[in-house]
Amino acid sequence: MKRLAFIFTQPPHTSSAGREGLDALLAASAFSEDIQVFFIGDGVFQLLPNQKPAEILCRDYVSTFGVMPLYDIEDVYICSESLRERGLQDNQQWIIDVQLRTAAQIRQNLEQRDVVLTF
Repeated sequence: MKRLAFIFTQPPHTSSAGREGLDALLAASAFSEDIQVFFIGDGVFQLLPNQKPAEILCRDYVSTFGVMPLYDIEDVYICSESLRERGLQDNQQWIIDVQLRTAAQIRQNLEQRDVVLTF
């Protein structure tokens, strides 16, 4: 079975990357039980609570990240350096449970994956 990694690097609602990545992630969970999800760079903004996409006429797909545990996707990581670079706190409340990792730790995890998909 392939070990998959999904990396979210784009902010929400600026393109379809986040929504498409989430759709691909949920679909892939039917074929693989070994999936890790990473939020790095501007992708950390995907997990901020209280987003109001309707005000910019966008669909609220971000709340759908909350169903990942129902799909047995539990290895979810967020980059601590990305948070600091964007003025966010390590102890920030997120819309899902995430584990804090350094960029070096994330690179180590990615080296162990068979397939890496970036959105």
